[in-house]
Amino acid sequence: MTANDIHFFKFLVNNQVFYKTKFTYALVNLKPLVPGHVLVVPLRTSVLRFGDLTPDESIDYMNTLQLIQKFISKTYKADALNIAIQDGPEAGQSVPHLHTHIIPRYRTDGFGDSIYSKLESEDLETEYNQFELRKRKYRDHLKVEKSELSQNDADRKERTEASMQEEATWLNNEIQKFIAHTKS
Repeated sequence: MTANDIHFFKFLVNNQVFYKTKFTYALVNLKPLVPGHVLVVPLRTSVLRFGDLTPDESIDYMNTLQLIQKFISKTYKADALNIAIQDGPEAGQSVPHLHTHIIPRYRTDGFGDSIYSKLESEDLETEYNQFELRKRKYRDHLKVEKSELSQNDADRKERTEASMQEEATWLNNEIQKFIAHTKS
């Protein structure tokens, strides 16, 4: 473990990160819903909810979200994007560390609003703590039928470290070109 290590909650994600600022980073997703589904996350792991950001972190976070939103839209030739923060377990947050999903969308993808149900599935194992307890209570309370998209979650496979690092390296090269182009 080094001082430069980057964590998403308790998970070391150095090889998944493709962009980093003073307070924020963007990384490729372990189990993306679609190609180009990335996350924007504050570097400080104690930021559980959006309101936990300091004023400086908040400015940096929003600037990073806007940059990554433009970049992913252009890079993946998306017709639109879902930009989603699940702020608390009752809102579907699966990891107790603030993160924003940026998901490319297309006129022909057929997901509609069912993409939100898909976001509520657990992407990573979390420790059994107050956050997990609240999430489980909320899910038990819902007892709502899930969409067809959500029912196929077992088909979503975790990617290998190598495949995520390859995508992160490619996206890092592309975002550097994108930033240079937007400044000119």
